[in-house]
Amino acid sequence: MTEAAAEPHVIREKSTGARSIIRSLEEIGVDVVFGLPGGAILPTYDPLFDSKRLTHVLVRHEQGAGHAAEGYAVSTGKVGVCIATSGPGATNLVTALLDANMDSIPMVAITGQVGASLIGTDAFQEADIVGATMPVTKHSYLVTEASEIPARIAEAFYIASTGRPGPVLVDITKSAQVEEADFIWPPVLDLPGYRPVTKPNMRQVREAARLMAIAQQPVLYVGGGAIRADASPEILALAELSKSPVVTTLTARGAIPDSHPQNLGMPGMHGTVPAVAALQKSDLIVALGARFDDRVTGKLDAFAPNAKVVHVDIDPAEISKNREADVPIVGDLKLTVADLVEELEAAYGQYGRPDLNNWWKQLNHLVETYPMGWAEPKDDLMSAQYVVSRLSKVVGSDDVIWVTGVGQHQMWAAQFIDFEHPRQFISSGGAGTMGFGVPAAMGAQAANPEKTVWLIDGDGSFQMTNQELATCRLNGINIKVAIINNSSLGMVRQWQTLFYNQRYSNTDLETGMGTQRIPDFVKLSEAYDCVAFRCEVPEDVDETIRQAMNVTDRPVVVDFVTSPESEVWPMVPAGVPNDEIMYARDLRPAFNEESN
Repeated sequence: MTEAAAEPHVIREKSTGARSIIRSLEEIGVDVVFGLPGGAILPTYDPLFDSKRLTHVLVRHEQGAGHAAEGYAVSTGKVGVCIATSGPGATNLVTALLDANMDSIPMVAITGQVGASLIGTDAFQEADIVGATMPVTKHSYLVTEASEIPARIAEAFYIASTGRPGPVLVDITKSAQVEEADFIWPPVLDLPGYRPVTKPNMRQVREAARLMAIAQQPVLYVGGGAIRADASPEILALAELSKSPVVTTLTARGAIPDSHPQNLGMPGMHGTVPAVAALQKSDLIVALGARFDDRVTGKLDAFAPNAKVVHVDIDPAEISKNREADVPIVGDLKLTVADLVEELEAAYGQYGRPDLNNWWKQLNHLVETYPMGWAEPKDDLMSAQYVVSRLSKVVGSDDVIWVTGVGQHQMWAAQFIDFEHPRQFISSGGAGTMGFGVPAAMGAQAANPEKTVWLIDGDGSFQMTNQELATCRLNGINIKVAIINNSSLGMVRQWQTLFYNQRYSNTDLETGMGTQRIPDFVKLSEAYDCVAFRCEVPEDVDETIRQAMNVTDRPVVVDFVTSPESEVWPMVPAGVPNDEIMYARDLRPAFNEESN
């Protein structure tokens, strides 16, 4: 006789809907939740008080809870969780949900809703958050019965973390939270039609391998999907086997080490000249978890005119959406690239290896001719690029996570920080959300207490969510913040300089220069009981960074006063072909002629 297979352990216990929410999170294995209570979610906060398995981080604004969940998710690969109440509490999550949706970040947002009988009556703090978030989430649920709660939450986590990751909202009425029903775990999931494809079509993989074997000017275009799929080892193996140049988008920084000789850096509007040229002059683009967004392609109909395209993505909707794919491959990136490595070895046996020496000669010439650098400002203030580059050198690349807000500082971080590991860089890509930085850094630090988390923020971006410093201080979440304080909305100001005849309409923030600093970031940070420094001259930069590194018992903020004249270069102006990339103001790289 054979021993019968053990039946899965089933939990069945009396519960309120509110307790079922907490029990579901516990059984799924959630450890940290970011949230802020209010009337419609209050029943859930009562059993949360007794949980021994969940740590709740009380934020100061629901948007902060959402971005913190994103930072947690990106840094760990696990699903981030946030909780808010109905009405404005729920709508304050919308920006973070949009951000997570654009960047394929797995997140579950649980919101309270007015009682089921009150829906549609314009009750106090009622909002149709399911309707409002449907365009910016992977899925949204409205739960009106307590018995549904375990299954809907389990489904939310499954949907958020499988296929193309994304945010899922579960809106639960107050009446469902106070209602009694059995808590049954594991629940039966009911997801008709949701069948993410993970295994690629091998005929298409073999065709991709054939194209790689005969291409003379190939490039691997690596997107944020590489990070989400944990596919870095497989992509590195493909790169080294094929000897192809690699470009990594903003959300893929760290997928391939910056120190690797085949990594040409970031492509696109503010990418490196070699990375932009590699795509533009290629005869084969192998897109791996990338979506051909406008910041990479520039003028789409002039992008890489001579390239065939192999497009690998878990989301079939992305393939051929912007650029027609010659070889479309739907599948999990990690599995697909592993298969592609095997098939490429076979293809080399059949077709031989292409000679890429001339291709690399062209690209290496561009690397030497157009290195990343900057012009010193003429106003005697520090260059922002110098500060960021010194942060990279002094802090190093081991056991550190870099987070940014959105603006010029974000591009300088992508350009001048050395990224050696996946999940080492967290930034807002598709949505470009100012205010992302402080709460996202908080989420990353909460998830990785053993690592150093540095936030590079701008004076504009920092002012949108800096209240979460209070959350950090009270919860022992000791992030480090470098404010690149150019006293302006720097990216907007740069565009005004270039395209609006230096008419600086409403971009001066008055935070860094003169005797009146509003706010004074040092005083503001000290009011939150954080350690704060101000650095105004290049000679003090390294020592100030070291002092910040020595602070381990509370958050630390450094106000680096920099020049508003510092600008982000290279740059492809919006709406023009990537051939017209400007290496510096009024200096266009002539890579079209040089690569002939």
